[in-house]
Amino acid sequence: MEYLHTMVRVGDVDASLRFYCDGLGFKEVRRVDNEAGRFSLIFLATPDDIKRSGFDEDTTFSSGLPAGLPMIELTHNWDEVEYDEGRNFGHMAFRVTDVFAACERLMQMGYTINRPPRDGYMAFVRSPDNISIELLQKGERQKPVEPWASMKNTGKW
Repeated sequence: MEYLHTMVRVGDVDASLRFYCDGLGFKEVRRVDNEAGRFSLIFLATPDDIKRSGFDEDTTFSSGLPAGLPMIELTHNWDEVEYDEGRNFGHMAFRVTDVFAACERLMQMGYTINRPPRDGYMAFVRSPDNISIELLQKGERQKPVEPWASMKNTGKW
């Protein structure tokens, strides 16, 4: 398993970038603005992590994200201005070698797969403390198979 990122919802992008970039020293490495979904995703990494991952400090990624670069994902939902404490934290994300096997193992341990990997790529499960965990398939998405392909969402993630 490989740690990918932690997602935090933000109401004011400029104020958040001032805090994370100017205050803590993170660097913006990718931004995705989704007009249809009315949200922006802004990925930040530390210069030290960028260098450790073998990239130049000035590297930005126009598509995709590199393996091995731990990041913070700032998610700005354009219609949200303020979040209550606790609602701003989104999820932790991990890349797994087999999303179906990871979900099967967790289910056998008694955990609910809140968002099954119907697409062969992404799933969500909650920790015992209700922390939302995103599992992403390493490499290409797998061909959808049962029981995952028709499994419904359970609860929220």
